[in-house]
Amino acid sequence: MIGTILGAGYAMPVEAAKTPKPHGVPVPVAAPAPTTSAPEAASPSETIRTIKVTGNQRLEAETVLSYVALKVGDQYTREAGDTALKALYATELFADVQIKDENAGDLIIQVRENPVVNRIVLEGNKRLKNDKIMPEIKLSAREIFTRSKVRADVGRIIELYRRQGRYAATVDPQMVLLDQNRVDVVFEIHEGDKSKVRRINIIGNEHFSDSQLKGQMATKEATLTHFLSSGTSYDPDRMAYDQQKLRQFYLTQGYADFRVVSAVAELTPDKKDFIITYVVEEGKRYKFGDVSVQSDIRDIKPDMLQPLIKMKKGDWYNAKAVEDTVDSMTETAGLLGYAFANIDPDFNRDGDKLTMGVTYKVNQTPRVYVERIDINGNTLTQDKVVRREFRLSEGDAFNGYSVKRSRDRIRSLGYFQDKLEIDQKPGSAPDKVVLEANVQEKSTGQLQVSAGYSSLEKFIVSLSIEQNNFRGKGQTVRASADWSAYSKSVSLGFTEPYLFDKNLALGFDIFRRDYRAFDYTTDNSRNTTYNDTTTGFQVRLGIPLTEYWTLATRYGLSQDKVSLDKDTYYSVNSAGNLACDPIIAGRYLCDAVGNRTTSSIGYSLVYDNLNNRITPTAGNRFVFSQDFAGLGGSVKYVRTTVQDDKYHNLGSGFILNIHGEGGYIWGYGSKQFDDEDNELDAVRLTDRFQLGSPQIRGFDIRGLGPRVIRYNIPSGSTTPDFSKNGKLQDDALGGRAYYLGHLEMQLPLGSGAKEAGFKPSIYVDAGSVFGLKKPALVGDDGTLLPTDSRLLRPVRSSSGQLQCISTDGNSTVTTKSGSTCPSGAIDYNTQIFGGNGIQEIYYGGSWKPRISIGFGVSWNSPFGPLRIDIAKALVKQKGDDTKLFNFNVGTQF
Repeated sequence: MIGTILGAGYAMPVEAAKTPKPHGVPVPVAAPAPTTSAPEAASPSETIRTIKVTGNQRLEAETVLSYVALKVGDQYTREAGDTALKALYATELFADVQIKDENAGDLIIQVRENPVVNRIVLEGNKRLKNDKIMPEIKLSAREIFTRSKVRADVGRIIELYRRQGRYAATVDPQMVLLDQNRVDVVFEIHEGDKSKVRRINIIGNEHFSDSQLKGQMATKEATLTHFLSSGTSYDPDRMAYDQQKLRQFYLTQGYADFRVVSAVAELTPDKKDFIITYVVEEGKRYKFGDVSVQSDIRDIKPDMLQPLIKMKKGDWYNAKAVEDTVDSMTETAGLLGYAFANIDPDFNRDGDKLTMGVTYKVNQTPRVYVERIDINGNTLTQDKVVRREFRLSEGDAFNGYSVKRSRDRIRSLGYFQDKLEIDQKPGSAPDKVVLEANVQEKSTGQLQVSAGYSSLEKFIVSLSIEQNNFRGKGQTVRASADWSAYSKSVSLGFTEPYLFDKNLALGFDIFRRDYRAFDYTTDNSRNTTYNDTTTGFQVRLGIPLTEYWTLATRYGLSQDKVSLDKDTYYSVNSAGNLACDPIIAGRYLCDAVGNRTTSSIGYSLVYDNLNNRITPTAGNRFVFSQDFAGLGGSVKYVRTTVQDDKYHNLGSGFILNIHGEGGYIWGYGSKQFDDEDNELDAVRLTDRFQLGSPQIRGFDIRGLGPRVIRYNIPSGSTTPDFSKNGKLQDDALGGRAYYLGHLEMQLPLGSGAKEAGFKPSIYVDAGSVFGLKKPALVGDDGTLLPTDSRLLRPVRSSSGQLQCISTDGNSTVTTKSGSTCPSGAIDYNTQIFGGNGIQEIYYGGSWKPRISIGFGVSWNSPFGPLRIDIAKALVKQKGDDTKLFNFNVGTQF
């Protein structure tokens, strides 16, 4: 077995395939040079008496003879022999051919057949895997081996690497001879490094600097400032694109005669870098001349299109403005039913005055009607799910805006890839059009089991299953369960978007939520205050009023149970009963304890013209909602909220979101009083609005608004200790009114980061929650506690045990008899209040705004959605809790 270098120009032997071969290790040798000469004839010509074929293994002799024009009885000459040799080599079936004249007319055609390819082997390829290279290789197993095919495959492999920017890549083909005239073909690949763009030279630019022009290009120089950019590698297609970008830039600046004279990319001698040189000719700068409209369509008057022209005579010429005007006019013509409106800008160039006049000509075209709507690519989703989102029906007059709106509605379903477009194709007649929606379905079911960590909720475990296109009918079925250190919830839900194939959406939810409110103790650890358990259901019905307006109605029934830990917050009162102690818990928490039933009916008016409800980049969503509680049950209120979101695509990947919302809840019914005849707020604690992270970043969860902070009064002092160590409790009470606003700018990223799911943004948040009736406070009358005997009253658990704590604070001591603690222990109240007085102070009742500014990044990580925010509170009120850094992993809030 012999290893042989393939193809002309390969003089150095290379290592054979590393896999074991029969008959030992192959020895590479030079490829044999074929013999291509015919023997000289004894005379200028002689008669062929016999022709014999030798050396053939797979091919029949008749097959070999069929390729040559030599026959018995013909005259044989040198020219005839040469022609026969060329014909046999042209078949690429033979590695060597000789024609011998044994006895004056007895010809012997001696052939050596090309081997059969046993297999193709790739070695040295790391950047491009086999599945990327093998489809480009045309030579395959069981085919006849030829050097021309190998050379062609080498060129294809090198071209693949050049597309990756690896111009230093080389491919050494090698064949390993096997028995039975078979060979293994081995392509030894030396990939080399990516060829970077070392420098970009621009010659001929006078009015714009090199940096300005380089900023327009997709190709970037390989400098430290561009080390993360994918545009630093050389790509001839990108280079052609950059020439167009240069031309577009100059045309927007008035240089109508600009051209790129030449563009040359030179590879450095070490084949590591490229130097690109552009030679440009800027030409003269033009201004707009007269701009007018002419229309050959009777229904489209020039006056109708004139307002779409934004340029004026004397403005610098801008080709992009001309294109945008043509697009606007074409879209307007589409609204009037002219799907294939042909609008040509006719330019009138004056080289002396350097002006460019433009006449927009609307050429004659028939009004178009929708002949047919085709939907392709949907294998799971039923046709009707897509068709019902179309704002046009077959037979309707074509309307370009309705087509665009149909596209946006189909995208908003979330069942298909975002690049969905509705193509407009000519119908069976000039006045007919076929609308074709080529959809590409994506996974709409989601099973998620995740664990994460949140700075708000600590450790989180989440299990959810959701199908947004159940049975291909567009129905949504979902079930979820969440657990964290401070909350637990389970829910089931179902939504039918088209009830009985009518444009009515019906849905319901069943849920149970357990929430543990908390505050921070002096060592910054969390202390649970009250538990809120809610069990209930809600039924929803959505009724579209117009294309953009929807009425959503709902009815909900739930039961809330608010409780406090009896061993911590209860004591035996003067009547001998175990009850919530306002000295320990605060009157506002004691007033919230109890079971309540809420029966409410509500509605929402929704205006929505977002271009995509999942990832909007343009449009507006406005929601006005009211809920009325008191249709039975024990809770009575009217809650009103309003919310508005606007999205603006500013171009170049910048998306601006302006968000505003606000609300008010009004409680009605008979007034409520506590045990000391203090009037309570009409709206209970769990129904009020709360504000903080994540609604307004830069503040902690429920970090702003009405709150009561309990301070320790040191012994012998009349002033509370406002230091961190003196802060005993911090309870957010919420408010009856709130407002909130965001101004957020989504920043563009490269295609790689975008595909990875990164979305950075900068923002300003402002808001406030207020309107709460000031609660009755402990120590608010200025009395120094513990002169109030209630402070020193022993605390007993629900089982009657006296709660005591060891003097070192490390253990709990309980006793069932007596009114004093045993030796070595002190009363619970004495321990938590330091044996001194306490005072509660009410903060945050102001309507004045809190303002924060920050930067955030969202990432659809493999562990679930992740959001990181760094926000600084610029304006705050006394008592507000701020927080600079916040992150969530594994769940969204």
